[in-house]
Amino acid sequence: MDFPGATLFGKYCNKPGWHNGISVCATTESCVFPDPTGTIETVTLLLLLLALAPASRAQTGANVLLVVNGNSAISRQVGDYYRPRRSIPVANVCTLATTEDEEIPWKTYLSQIEMPIGNCLKKAGLTEAVLYIVLTMGMPLKVDGSGGGMLRESASVDSELALLYAKLKGEQFARSGPIRNPFYMKRDAPFRHPQFPLYLVTRLAAYDWADVKAMIDRSLAARNRGKFVIDLQNSKDDEGNNWLRNAAILLPGGRVILDESDKVLYNQKDVIGYASWGSNDTHRTQRWLHYQWLPGAIATEFVSTSARTLKRPPDNWTYSTFKDTAHFWGGSPQGLTADFLHEGTTGAAGNAYEPYLAGCARPDYVLPAYFEGRNLAESFYLGLPFVSWQGIVFGDPLCSLGKP
Repeated sequence: MDFPGATLFGKYCNKPGWHNGISVCATTESCVFPDPTGTIETVTLLLLLLALAPASRAQTGANVLLVVNGNSAISRQVGDYYRPRRSIPVANVCTLATTEDEEIPWKTYLSQIEMPIGNCLKKAGLTEAVLYIVLTMGMPLKVDGSGGGMLRESASVDSELALLYAKLKGEQFARSGPIRNPFYMKRDAPFRHPQFPLYLVTRLAAYDWADVKAMIDRSLAARNRGKFVIDLQNSKDDEGNNWLRNAAILLPGGRVILDESDKVLYNQKDVIGYASWGSNDTHRTQRWLHYQWLPGAIATEFVSTSARTLKRPPDNWTYSTFKDTAHFWGGSPQGLTADFLHEGTTGAAGNAYEPYLAGCARPDYVLPAYFEGRNLAESFYLGLPFVSWQGIVFGDPLCSLGKP
């Protein structure tokens, strides 16, 4: 199902009646989700997912462009560690020179990031072969711009770079607002060019070098085992909650822990996937989940600006309200995606600026795709409605659990 007015690379149309805010809800019971045999609709949905699972070949380091900021020691360190572990050819390393500032203006983005990366791809003849672009710690996170709402010009560096393939083919895009992701919801199709005219951009970055190294090491040890924890705020029948429920339906019942109560699921073990409302859950009082994450584990939440910064807060910092500005971190009281990476996930998705609920990663596409053997990059981008917007995907794009 497409969004209203969507075309392959159509601008998002903010039509009346569409939900544009992160809503907060809250309440039933915690359980291991039963096998989906309750209704014909549920069975049909599950069988359809299995039938449409693509038999795509595994991608390799030859399909990755590794981008390193030559002005950043940590960026060079990450690149040097990651490249041999995924057998990325030397010709697929793009070294540029830019600032380490987290937020940059459009002029800097275009001249120091987008243009040099485009030149790397063209010079090495990699425009078609490269499917994934990996940014490294020590590179800017977001591009500041004017405007507001769904017409703002601000975007994450990563999401803006996703358009580079189409731009190299001569396409032009307005800065304001998001662009529909042509790979969104395409569970039945292998990701390839030119069918899908974009690059899937991920980022190897976290609070520090130790966290990034651990992300890479865990990606190499990923296996298809463990539980998918899906934590709703309550049993209400609304947009975000229904996406979470659908994720549970589309995963094997014996591997799902689904909670629809007003309590928050802490202290879970053997977790391979996680989705929730994060700090937007009014009952979430603890910053840390205290999960035992398995190698390859990924996480996603409906949180507005969770990837706003990679600067680590004090250990005693926790969530507050928007009225309590004294306790903001990075300009917001909300949760941080990098906390997942620090606690032990291999990958996670967050947002640089406000994406609105309609722009958040959809767990009902991300988690089932990852379980079925899609790699990390493809799984997350299957669930991201827009590019040239706010999403940032952290992790090794080639990380895969393998087939179940």
